[in-house]
Amino acid sequence: MDTAGGSLAALDRRVTECRACPRLVAWREEVARTKRAAFADWTYWGRPVPGFGPPDARLLIVGLAPAAHGGNRTGRMFTGDRSGDVLYQALHDIGLASQPTAVSADDGLELFGVRITSPVHCAPPANKPTPGERDTCRPWLVQELHLLRPTLKAVVVLGAFGWQAALPAFTEAGWAVPRPRPAFAHGARVALDGIDLFGCFHVSQRNTFTGRLTPGMLRDVLRTAARAADLPAYSPGGPGEK
Repeated sequence: MDTAGGSLAALDRRVTECRACPRLVAWREEVARTKRAAFADWTYWGRPVPGFGPPDARLLIVGLAPAAHGGNRTGRMFTGDRSGDVLYQALHDIGLASQPTAVSADDGLELFGVRITSPVHCAPPANKPTPGERDTCRPWLVQELHLLRPTLKAVVVLGAFGWQAALPAFTEAGWAVPRPRPAFAHGARVALDGIDLFGCFHVSQRNTFTGRLTPGMLRDVLRTAARAADLPAYSPGGPGEK
């Protein structure tokens, strides 16, 4: 795996060519061949999905991995699935995305000061990467953090898996992470050498359909992180928003 040097755009191109994890390569390509009936007329991306957002982002959002029929289909993080519907709506609500929906990589969506990435760049079976796959993919996140460091001010990590994957990456990228490592919790906030790290429940259907994570809860974390990153963010619904 070559992750040395270059720009963020160059890193993204190298990510899309990775074949380091045989199980993930086989799965993502099988899904791209067999498809889901609802997307039978799509040409699936079927490769690792790079990060999405400007190279001078002040706020980074870290997920888990692309969805088999979401990012693995569209080629863009959180695009084309229910989790993305929730995330991009929330970003749009507080003024950090140009539109509330993300359906394809050419739909015109822009993020303002925000970049979205994940610790695993290939869609995994059952949405569950193995610890070995997580660790194999970590150098991509480490290099991404290096390249974002000049502007990065805040990070929101979605879910416990992402949190456990991100903390070692921050250590390898040169940040001093407290020992013992901080535990994941929704609303957690940890200061790391000039940036603030926030925990947020993942925008999975399990969490959003059951109400464990409401749109208001998600907006609250994203808005707090945006303000920590000196990005303008507003409250669309006022004090009583849900």
